[in-house]
Amino acid sequence: MEDTRNLVDEYKGLSNEQVFEALDKKRNPLEIAIENVEHDFNIGTIIRSANSFNVKKVHIIGKRKYNRRGAMCTDKYLEIVHHPTIDDFLATQKGRELVAIENNTPRAKPLNDKKFSRDTTLIFGSENNGITKELLEKADDVRFIESFGSTRSVNVGVAAGIAMYEYAREIIL
Repeated sequence: MEDTRNLVDEYKGLSNEQVFEALDKKRNPLEIAIENVEHDFNIGTIIRSANSFNVKKVHIIGKRKYNRRGAMCTDKYLEIVHHPTIDDFLATQKGRELVAIENNTPRAKPLNDKKFSRDTTLIFGSENNGITKELLEKADDVRFIESFGSTRSVNVGVAAGIAMYEYAREIIL
């Protein structure tokens, strides 16, 4: 029977659990945090990108429900943890550099000159209001993605993919 899942050939024919275990053996240390993203399809998009970059873990802070269709079943292949509060999330982040991707604050610097720590957690917030002030204050660094057109930002799902790539380019590749 043909395996029609969106998997690279190496994982075709394996059960979801076997794919998870195989990926777990070579995960990179990057973690992703998503805080109160309103459009749940964007959460699914971020999870799909997180799988593509084989991140260690995805944290969802606040709202738990998301559109699994946007994740294209990739949520089966990585660890996703729900944190009802910011404090609950922060308790899991000891020794990690928290990098907020946020363009709506004077504290933000361009992503293109970021020197990542190996143990980084990238934080993404809602499309309308960004990352909450409470969590932004806890971030070790705040970065924005440069824009060259008329809009001041890209979609949060796109921003997550760009930021994960920048981390991977520096730390993994």
